[in-house]
Amino acid sequence: MINKTTRDRIEKLWQEYRAVSIYKELALVELAHAEIPEMVYNSNAIENSTLSLKDTEDILIRNQVLRDHDIREIYEAKNLAKVTEYLLQSDQEISTGQMLTLHKMLLTDIDNHIAGRFRSGDEWVRVGVHVGANPEFTNSLIHELAEKYKNSNDYFLDKIAYFHAEFETIHPFVDGNGRIGRTLINQQLVQLGLPPIIIQNKSKRSDYYPFFDEYRTTGKHDKFTDMFALLLCESLNRRIAHLTSKRIMLLRQWAVVNKLNTNTVLNKANRQTIPAFRVRSKWMISESYKEQSLSK
Repeated sequence: MINKTTRDRIEKLWQEYRAVSIYKELALVELAHAEIPEMVYNSNAIENSTLSLKDTEDILIRNQVLRDHDIREIYEAKNLAKVTEYLLQSDQEISTGQMLTLHKMLLTDIDNHIAGRFRSGDEWVRVGVHVGANPEFTNSLIHELAEKYKNSNDYFLDKIAYFHAEFETIHPFVDGNGRIGRTLINQQLVQLGLPPIIIQNKSKRSDYYPFFDEYRTTGKHDKFTDMFALLLCESLNRRIAHLTSKRIMLLRQWAVVNKLNTNTVLNKANRQTIPAFRVRSKWMISESYKEQSLSK
């Protein structure tokens, strides 16, 4: 369960975000669309795609076909971008029907035989040492999970963290579970009036994969909650900075200008105790932000 300090920090940022985004709908749309290549790159890279962020941008922004890459990876980038854009514009509640629609969008022209349906029959899946749920029960398990999420009175990040951990544990599809699961996190956030988050591929072996092992052995999803909280603070800070700042600069440069220790500043960025955020894996901050305590 998330602690009060973190909850208060999120609530404060959320209030500020709501205040500065009034009459800024177009700006918010543009900010969300600007993040799609990053979202697509990171989510696919978590699944071991060999496409770099630049490759992904070439495919999605410049419509360049990369002849030295597997055609499947190119379709994966394009399809995941379509799913992501669709969810950013959707106000539908989580449902099994919608999950199947998203899955069909994701795997169309990649594997049409399994696109848009849950596992069934003898379609067992394994991730490392974890075996997904019995395919005979995947449909009912996902339906029950969606209903539990809908009717839960838990704090919203605890609900989303539990949903994600359980969804990936069930592993309802033959393929595409991780990518669909991560897009559903963002759908849940957007439905609440919050911005999407980006789970970083770079830290997946320290700050993502191990959390599934913990959930499956202890039933606890607290580390997912904490992770999502940090990423949400970062996403809120990114939007607040763009909507209010005259100039945004590299965090390292900001530290030099303000005569602050770079490692201290980066540590605070990672803990989200300063309003820093990543753009294309580089930490950024509003040029005008001042933090007296950093120099102590």
